[in-house]
Amino acid sequence: VGYAPEQPIPYSHKTHIAAGLQCKSCHTMAGDGFAMGIPKESFCMGCHASIKKDSPHIAKLAAQAKSGAPMPWKRVYRQMDIVWFSHAVHVTDGKIGCETCHGKVAQMDVVSKARILNMKDCMDCHAAAAAPNGCDTCHPSQ
Repeated sequence: VGYAPEQPIPYSHKTHIAAGLQCKSCHTMAGDGFAMGIPKESFCMGCHASIKKDSPHIAKLAAQAKSGAPMPWKRVYRQMDIVWFSHAVHVTDGKIGCETCHGKVAQMDVVSKARILNMKDCMDCHAAAAAPNGCDTCHPSQ
């Protein structure tokens, strides 16, 4: 808890949420719904072509967008390879808000790990929600 890797440019979720964006405005669920995407730099430049365009951080973002290479953001959360986790099942089907697992990101200038998402944490949440809690729910025996 509290882990906050240094990012290639500073990004405040708090500032962007205050400007009217929502989690799903930038983090889209593609394909099978296992991962929530990080927006392409060109998406960010949709606003930043005119907002704070003189900032050196926005200049770095613009150069990254122009190059077509993704910004090397550092992940805050990562599941082990033996865990089957679908954002679609939790967010879309289960109607679980992002803050349940990721904390109050909308109030963070710097995103930090709000919870350690270990097996006990997940099983406690499943038990409280009367969701399936058998081993093969998260660890498919394929």
